[in-house]
Amino acid sequence: MTTPPLLQVRSLTKHFRLPGGWLSGGARYVYAVDGVDFEIAAGEVLGLVGESGCGKTTLGRMVLRLIEPTDGQVVFDGRDLIALKKNDMRRMRQQMQVVFQNPLSSLSPRFKVEQIVAEPLITHRMLPKKQIRGRVLELLEQVGLGRQHLDRFPHEISGGQCQRVAVARALAVNPKLLVLDEPTSALDVSVQAQIINLLEDLKKAHGLTYLFISHDLNIVQHISDRIGVMYLGKLVEMGPSEAVFNQPLHPYTQALFGAIPLPVVDSGRQLTILEGNVPSPVNPPSGCRFHTRCPLAQEICKHDQPESQQVLPGRFVSCYFVGTNS
Repeated sequence: MTTPPLLQVRSLTKHFRLPGGWLSGGARYVYAVDGVDFEIAAGEVLGLVGESGCGKTTLGRMVLRLIEPTDGQVVFDGRDLIALKKNDMRRMRQQMQVVFQNPLSSLSPRFKVEQIVAEPLITHRMLPKKQIRGRVLELLEQVGLGRQHLDRFPHEISGGQCQRVAVARALAVNPKLLVLDEPTSALDVSVQAQIINLLEDLKKAHGLTYLFISHDLNIVQHISDRIGVMYLGKLVEMGPSEAVFNQPLHPYTQALFGAIPLPVVDSGRQLTILEGNVPSPVNPPSGCRFHTRCPLAQEICKHDQPESQQVLPGRFVSCYFVGTNS
């Protein structure tokens, strides 16, 4: 019997309405995420990549219901999150936590480290009051911090230490899923490596599942089991990490990964230069969202949105001409 995925996302959509009414020509929307489907198995790391503004962060926050979707379904551990009432969703948040991009801005400047890590334990009433301090110390030790950090405010510790505190806070309630939204982008390169190693160690120790959102393709390749590539609110390619990096199939994925700097100047790699700019999500192109910049685009691409199709084992691509661009 096949084990069902821990997380299932089906046709997830978010359209943000812009200010203005009939005087400005009627309602206008930002089509941030437009019909995304994926699954994550328990213990898996799914990396989500794409250019800034493609909808990665919005998608991650909808998974947690920090943003209410316009349409679609999020099924976590067999339960439809969108259908849950407020109190039921509050209890479910114990199993789903998030680590945000900027560690300093995601921690309350008025709370000391001990209060920050203890807050979810108190909110979810997980331990008697006299046991909380011991649990906080245990969590800090798991992320490489110690007793000396308990009474410090976020501004009194480094960015890397702040992110470790954020990870400790997320782990406090023993979650099954962590949504990691650009967890290393605000950190120095040496500190990034420390945080990635920490996340890998914690995943093994606690059997965690990650949705890892990042624009750093090298980090995503290192930590992810599978990778999803987004462009203008759509998921255009999905597959095993090494396969997507070594043989990108969608023309956008080819251009995106082809732009990764290499240590060897003349590596023999072909670089795809995309024409034009990313279209506005307020007025996205009809048909395939990528057709205005795609070197393979034909007439059908301008009118019909290609469906995601499995072209190789575990490889899903939304492109009419995937057989000609690999």
